[in-house]
Amino acid sequence: MKPISIMLSALVIGMVSSAVMADGVSLTNATSLPNVSPANSDLANRGAYIARAADCMACHREDYSGGVPIETPIGNIYSTNITPSERYGIGNYTEADLQKTLRKGRAPGHQIYPAMPYPSYHGMTDEDISALFAYFQTVPPVEAPPEKTTHLPFPLNIRTLMLAWNVINVPSTENRTGLTQTQQRGEYLVNNLEHCGTCHTPRNLTQGLDKDMYLSGAPLGKWYAPNITPDNESGIGRWSEQDIVTYLRTGMLDKRAYAGGPMAEAVAHSTRYLTDEDLSAMAAYLKVVPIIQTDDKMIPVDVSRLPRPLSSSITYNLLEQKDYLAQAKTSVLSNSNPDNSNSPKSLYLSTCGSCHGVDGYAQPDARYASIVGLSSIRRDKPDALINVIAYGAKGALNTAPKMPGFSKELSHAQIASITNYVRVNFGGHSRSDVSATDVKRILK
Repeated sequence: MKPISIMLSALVIGMVSSAVMADGVSLTNATSLPNVSPANSDLANRGAYIARAADCMACHREDYSGGVPIETPIGNIYSTNITPSERYGIGNYTEADLQKTLRKGRAPGHQIYPAMPYPSYHGMTDEDISALFAYFQTVPPVEAPPEKTTHLPFPLNIRTLMLAWNVINVPSTENRTGLTQTQQRGEYLVNNLEHCGTCHTPRNLTQGLDKDMYLSGAPLGKWYAPNITPDNESGIGRWSEQDIVTYLRTGMLDKRAYAGGPMAEAVAHSTRYLTDEDLSAMAAYLKVVPIIQTDDKMIPVDVSRLPRPLSSSITYNLLEQKDYLAQAKTSVLSNSNPDNSNSPKSLYLSTCGSCHGVDGYAQPDARYASIVGLSSIRRDKPDALINVIAYGAKGALNTAPKMPGFSKELSHAQIASITNYVRVNFGGHSRSDVSATDVKRILK
């Protein structure tokens, strides 16, 4: 998954002037849905919405030209060109071909690797696939192959092996009974179109989804997709349905969560464009999925243990914060202790303070992220925080600055020191004892 590149310039950016329906839901309350044009049919415009809901752009780019590396345990798998180019894309596909591709991972002439989430798309409705097919006929063709293509070592390059894999792992989920109509819609979005389990569900020995641990959190390269079951201790049980909607719309939840990495891309490419009804349906469903408690628990948000802004204006006044930061650095470094430059506070101020603020509340007007109270800081395990410090992160909106990684600038001991400082001062932990050895193990 990659950051947003370029919007399709040949298609109109904005809302449809008339109400376009997606399974009975008006699209007129979606957030500036790109690639929807009054010149296209209602069916094609509905397909543009389905493409957003299915998060196609995160892997195939905004122009669908492909070439995005998808990290898997067996190596990088590169996405393909899915524009209507007859030579390089899917211009020769019939609607039946698209159905087989989405539901069975079977493209004309070859089997697809499940890096394309067809185990989840298996449950897509005929109506949504028809709309998606109509939409892709309106996309400007890209008459070029992706810069890189998939080349896996033997025997993983034998794609027919996926047929046996499919028997075991497709579909990736099963529909539940006893849900309300709203929850059923949410189940379809979470399980099938948005394929949330692809990241948030652990894998079994065959690298299929472990259905018994559905949505309970899973490692994802340098990231960890957290538990999103309604468990109060390790999941999102303390979030209200409106909290979930706000997070999926904006990628932020004050003093609780900030979307980075793959989740930021999911928000940027997909969930922020969904209708209020669909986001509410997803939230309603996530509140009733089976509760699973994992060992990566979080301490509850305790506002009394979190820092207060240094002044009523410093969080928004960049000059005031700049001056205060300079004074704080001078005060810390002027201490007679020769090792003070490597003290936790001085390391935080010199490495993190100019963006995240001396008090952790950052600079919202400049799109820098507040880190006070974030769930990644409040968790028992420091893995997520350490990985962000080491490798950086990108926010959900392309107007937000990208956080750089410090794995080459900071030692393991320095990363551990900053981790401990942040967890205690901005996360509410009573103590934090992350060591250089812990950092080395986590990064490895």
